[in-house]
Amino acid sequence: MPRARCRRIEMRRLETVPSKKRVRKTDSDGSPEISSSSSSGEDVKTVEASPSVPQPVFGMMSVSGRSREMEDAVSTSLCLLGPGNFRRRPVHFFAVYDGHGGPHVAALCREKMHVLVQEELARVVSGGGGSSAAEEEATWKRVMRRSFERMDEVALSTCACGSVGGQCRCHPMEVALGGSTAVVAVLTPDHIMVANCGDSRAVLCRGGRAIPLSNDHKPDRNDELARIEAAGGRVIFINGARVEGILAMSRAIGDKYLKSVVISEPEITFTRRESDDECLILASDGLWDVLSSELACEVTRECLQERTAAAAATTTTIDLNAEPQIEEGAGTSYPSRSSLAAALLTRLALGRRSMDNISVIVIDLKRS
Repeated sequence: MPRARCRRIEMRRLETVPSKKRVRKTDSDGSPEISSSSSSGEDVKTVEASPSVPQPVFGMMSVSGRSREMEDAVSTSLCLLGPGNFRRRPVHFFAVYDGHGGPHVAALCREKMHVLVQEELARVVSGGGGSSAAEEEATWKRVMRRSFERMDEVALSTCACGSVGGQCRCHPMEVALGGSTAVVAVLTPDHIMVANCGDSRAVLCRGGRAIPLSNDHKPDRNDELARIEAAGGRVIFINGARVEGILAMSRAIGDKYLKSVVISEPEITFTRRESDDECLILASDGLWDVLSSELACEVTRECLQERTAAAAATTTTIDLNAEPQIEEGAGTSYPSRSSLAAALLTRLALGRRSMDNISVIVIDLKRS
């Protein structure tokens, strides 16, 4: 199937695209059924909610913006493990990937990362795992580190043409040049686990405050600069700090030609959910380059207000011809609050002249 082209968002107005999103009104038991299309033209798997498993309510958007090529990818997997498989609690997966040197590594991450996390988590579950909070945190960190390590191995051995293990006639640089950031959030009813590699970001809105759940891996960050130099690398300032004057981030999946200094090991946070948690935002740097975490939280909080969402839905059209990705955890007669938030954050980033691809996932924690 040919890859769907990602066209630019029209900045003047936003308008829903029914062909790209189909939301069935909730059944009598309150269980919605949602299906959506991804920017690659492949169908995102249909999620059918079980009455016994509350589904997260979220919206997401991924657009090329002013960039000539779409290198971002987003991924969601609801009920990665069912409630009977991991301490009798559902596990939900969300991720944003920002590719560079081509879209193929981000696309690989979209296809493989949640599967690897699922496999690693299943392995831990079959082994028993720990029961205390400290043991659970240690378990999750092992799962995420191993998943990122395996994802990096896949990326380093896969050519842009899709061939694995050098079994093609492409130039070796087709494998060496590609890379991607990865910010992954895993939600359970009690905790939020975030694993980050690169400069995509996760921000928790709690009680009106923006709480970073990840730290950008920039080459001029003091600890990252020291690590790069200790490994024999250099940080050169060419249009900002760059590893060897090339890469604007210090950690990434892939990037074979810089692997000695650009590592794939994620930094991981383990956060207990609280009653005043409002939403979680995952986004690529196309958003964060022009919006502060505080402003993004403020905009999202306003969108998640019922009166704001209802009013905006009747007065705002969302024109997302750039192959949008919108998904909801609850059927409505108008775009969900979280979908509206993702759309408005994207529009605001474009209005502030973001020059990169923009990918946003907004998870409504009050309704999840």
